[in-house]
This record gives sequence, C-alpha cells and structure tokens, in this order.
Amino acid sequence: MSLTFTLDPAVTRELRDGVLGLWTDVSNAGGSVGFVPPVTPEAVRPELVKHLVAMAEGRTRLLVGHDADERVAATAFLTLNTHRLMTHWLWLYTVMVHPRHQGQGYGRDLLAAAADAARGIEGIEAIRLTCRGGLGLERFYASCGYKEVGRVPDAIRVAPGDDRDDVILLLPLR
Repeated sequence: MSLTFTLDPAVTRELRDGVLGLWTDVSNAGGSVGFVPPVTPEAVRPELVKHLVAMAEGRTRLLVGHDADERVAATAFLTLNTHRLMTHWLWLYTVMVHPRHQGQGYGRDLLAAAADAARGIEGIEAIRLTCRGGLGLERFYASCGYKEVGRVPDAIRVAPGDDRDDVILLLPLR
C-alpha cells in the first residue's frame, strides 16, 4: 500500500488538523522538525500558521501524502527562494512521515514526490534542505540522491549540553 500525494491541496479544517496532528506526533516521536518532545498541538500551531500564511502569499507550496484511510500521513513544504540570484532552487522544509508509517518506504516516496513537484515549477533546478546531525538523517537523504554540501558544527541546541550539527544538503534536479 502506498500514499497518495497531492501538491497544493485545498486548505480545509481537516487538512490543517491533520498536518497539526502529524507535526505533533512526529515531534513527540523524536523527529527533527523544529521541536523537542514533549510538545503539544498548541506549541506547534504558530509554526503551522506561519507555513499556511506563506502558502496563502504564494511563497510556499504544500505536498501532502494521505494514507489508505485518507489521514494525513506525510508532508513537505516547498518554499520558493525570493533572492533574485537564487530563484533557481527551492527549500524543502518540515519533511515528515507519521511514525506509524515509518520503515515502509514512505519517506523515499515523499522525497521522490517532492522532487517531481519541484521539477514542475518553472526555473527550479535543485532542492536544498537542512537536517539535524546526530540522527543518521544525512545517510537517509544521501540514499535518496541528496549530497551534503555543508555543515555548521553545533548550530542546533537541542538541550543544554546537547548541540548538533546543521547539515546542508542539495538535490540537483537536472
């Protein structure tokens, strides 16, 4: 069974609640998506609102994967670059697969769908993303074709005494 991916879905209450629940569940499972567990939906909501505002302004696009039960199971936000010298690539943010679906290849499917979506945006030649070091995420992204192009040591402070590298990755689309 696979996920059904949709780029730029209608933003309904059900979708908002689904993304909020996904983001909260991924965070609480230790996912590297901007929070450290434990986290509540109320703590995540302001970040989701920022993404939704960027979508309404046309700066960000949402790719969402639904499972067989039509629940939000995966997301990635594709954010256009506004710097006039960097409009040929975009950022991929908040890449998430629900913990109940991890280990089934859905992360690879999500990244492939994101690459397909990016290829469909005029002028986009690459995807750039960052991830938190120390979790093995670099190896996963590398296995999906991303190349590590930079690393800022100890840039992410998860907790006092627990600093992680900010790893910068790039996927050329040509």
